[in-house]
Amino acid sequence: MRVLCFLVFLMLGGVSAQDTIMPLWPKDKVPNHINSEEKEVLVKGDDLDRISKVQEPTIEVYLPAKANANGQAMLIFPGGGYQILAYDWEGTDIAKFLNGKGIAGIVVKYRMPSSISQKDKHLVPLIDAQRAVRMVRSMAEELNINTDKIGVMGFSAGGHLASTLGTHYNDKVYDSIDVIDEQSARPDFMALGYPVISFKSMMTHKGSKRNLSGDKSEPSIIEYFSNEEQVTEDTPPTFLFHASNDKAVPVENSLAFYKALKDKGVSATMHIYPTGGHGFSLARDNRHLRTWTERLFEWMEALE
Repeated sequence: MRVLCFLVFLMLGGVSAQDTIMPLWPKDKVPNHINSEEKEVLVKGDDLDRISKVQEPTIEVYLPAKANANGQAMLIFPGGGYQILAYDWEGTDIAKFLNGKGIAGIVVKYRMPSSISQKDKHLVPLIDAQRAVRMVRSMAEELNINTDKIGVMGFSAGGHLASTLGTHYNDKVYDSIDVIDEQSARPDFMALGYPVISFKSMMTHKGSKRNLSGDKSEPSIIEYFSNEEQVTEDTPPTFLFHASNDKAVPVENSLAFYKALKDKGVSATMHIYPTGGHGFSLARDNRHLRTWTERLFEWMEALE
């Protein structure tokens, strides 16, 4: 126990840095992990960096100046079809942008499903997502955030993971390993950008569905990850944004989730843009589409 406390102290000692990276799990205690020869891959491109085959999930913390901090934090789940992570485009760039509004931005490098490195691979992203929220909540004082102002944000397949967390935060998908796991994994709010929501019907994104649940998915797995079917009265308030002409993840995903939230009496806000396609991130080159960020900030202020 003393060793664990010392390691936590060392990790927290660097939190004041703008980009502190911390492992989600203690060494050799990563749930569902299988030792293999598989290695993490980082491909740096002109437009975005892609990470695949994550072996050691982490959080990367970006904090605003203390004088500007408003106590809110957003855990960010980059998209990539449960095959890669668009780590800067839908991750670190978003975190830095949030800092400008006084919000702590925390990028989650979660594991993608792998039959080589994991058992019960369809649960692994959710396992990492639950742990990430619990870790951030346990570090609230050191991060200068409020324990009841911790949200999650996801893009595309990352939006599916965020909405899975928002509907399955109480599910016991791994055995507790330390005091961090005593914290609640429930996000206080969710922001979902062009999210994959359903694994049913023609609205689903086939790549995300195949990578997470396999080619021959069991009906129970399809039901479990069709998050429009999993909404309850306790699902967190949600902000959705999507483009009508998204050909990769149809806008019907956001529409279905919005309706499910509304039917359960959960506060929901949705912004549908006529154009923008898929994967537009901050949309800085589109004067109309990029206003989604201001709408998000207004919504987050109104939560208080």
